[in-house]
Amino acid sequence: MGRKSIKTDKNIYQLSREACELTREAASEALVFLSPERIEKIESGRSAAHPDEVLAMESCYRNPELSNWFCTHECPIGMKYEQEVKLKSLAQVTVEMLASLNAMEQEKDRLIAISVDGRINDFERRDFDRILEKLQAIDRSIRSMQIWLEHALQTGKIDEAED
Repeated sequence: MGRKSIKTDKNIYQLSREACELTREAASEALVFLSPERIEKIESGRSAAHPDEVLAMESCYRNPELSNWFCTHECPIGMKYEQEVKLKSLAQVTVEMLASLNAMEQEKDRLIAISVDGRINDFERRDFDRILEKLQAIDRSIRSMQIWLEHALQTGKIDEAED
C-alpha cells in the first residue's frame, strides 16, 4: 500500500485520484494501461497527460471535470474554443441556464436584424459581440448541465437529494 501524499500543490489529476482514495498502484490496476510511474509523472507535471489517459482517469475517478480541465488548460485547440466549467449543483446550473436563456431572449430580434443581410458592419459589431457573449453563457450553462449529469451518473447520485 502506498503512503499518503503530503504535497500541497496537487494538480487536478492527483486530487481526483485521492478523492477516490486510490493509491497510484491501485489506480494503475484499475486503469490497466497506465503504470504507477506514468501516473506520478502526470500528477507531478513532469509529463503531460494524453487525451486517452484523461478519458480513462475521468471514468476511473468518476470526475467528468477532468476532460473539461484538460481541454481548457492543456489542449491548444480546447484552449482556443472551450470554456472551463466547474461542477455545480443542479439548482445552480438550472438557474444559470434559465438566466442565460432569458438574456438571449431579449437579444433575438437584434440578432435577426444584424444577420438578415449576412454581414456585420461596424455599427452592428458591438451589438453582435454582446450577443455572442450571451450565446457563450448559454453554451457554458449547457456544458455545466452535462458535467452535472455525467457526475451524477458516474457516482450513482442522480436520484439523490443534493448536499
